[in-house]
Amino acid sequence: MTERKLAPSEMKMPEEPRVGRAAVIEKLKRWSPPYCQRLFQEDDLIELCYRAREAFWRDNTMLTVEAPIKVCGDIHGQYEDLLAIFDIAGWPPATRYLFLGDYVDRGPFSLECISMLIALMLAYPDKIFLLRGNHESRPVNMQYSVRLYETFQTVFYVMPLCAVISNRIMCMHGGISEDLSDLKQLERIERPCDIPDIGVIADLTWADPDDKVTGYVESPRGAARIFGKDALEAFCKQHQLELIVRAHQVVQDGFLFFGDRMLVTIFSAPFYCGQFDNSGAIMDVDRDLKISFHVFRPELIKKKSVFIAEGATNTSDRANPDGAATGAPPPANASRATTPL
Repeated sequence: MTERKLAPSEMKMPEEPRVGRAAVIEKLKRWSPPYCQRLFQEDDLIELCYRAREAFWRDNTMLTVEAPIKVCGDIHGQYEDLLAIFDIAGWPPATRYLFLGDYVDRGPFSLECISMLIALMLAYPDKIFLLRGNHESRPVNMQYSVRLYETFQTVFYVMPLCAVISNRIMCMHGGISEDLSDLKQLERIERPCDIPDIGVIADLTWADPDDKVTGYVESPRGAARIFGKDALEAFCKQHQLELIVRAHQVVQDGFLFFGDRMLVTIFSAPFYCGQFDNSGAIMDVDRDLKISFHVFRPELIKKKSVFIAEGATNTSDRANPDGAATGAPPPANASRATTPL
């Protein structure tokens, strides 16, 4: 049973903002590691959470967004990389973004990542959209207090779980679900909610594709299921979709196709945790629903990652279920790839 949590309307929130959203964004733009924990008072961030919770609560569990838009995968507390993405691909409101979750955990600056994204969403609600990942149910950052941690959790519990772009591209953090026979089922999901081990919510945040399986089978992760190419084809046909876009797995080149290009995995945290030599990528969907990828390649300079925007080509459709996916690297000096849907 999901624990009953207070709805936003049941919680006290200041009538007037202590710190304007623009001020929050500008402070975070001027961020540098030695001063990262001195930017805000705790009450300022708690108020930011209150207002984000209200905004997420008003959203549907499945968002409906229109192209053009850029789609980003896992960030995992790599705040310098998040800033690099905005600097290279464009800042809101000039550029529209859909983020697929996993903003926190693993990396060192979870609090900065989620605070910046929430502030941007509140400032430009029709320009930036945030989905929930499987890590939006785990510790975000305990450098402030248990009170702040618990407040962020109440935000995570009401975040949308998936989005559909122009009625043809479905996006989520994890993957498809055998239990989702009608997309209208998503309207009946009660929020706030935690992420269970099985069912639609679990699959949307935890599921993985695997070309070695048929249908749906239990995931070795211990939550949700893995699914094969046949299950993907059936799901897309049933829901009249042309592409599934998800995150959740490290991919060497930042993006990886699966199942005759009916699904693509995007991972936006290059040099992940300082332990992988992977690139990061974001996907661009233009007005005609052609997709292309910006790939950000890490170079170690003075123990710090520097990112160079490059194009990318198709990769092979090999994935494994242990949280990492592999594929053939793009050739040197590859041009930006575009794919019509």
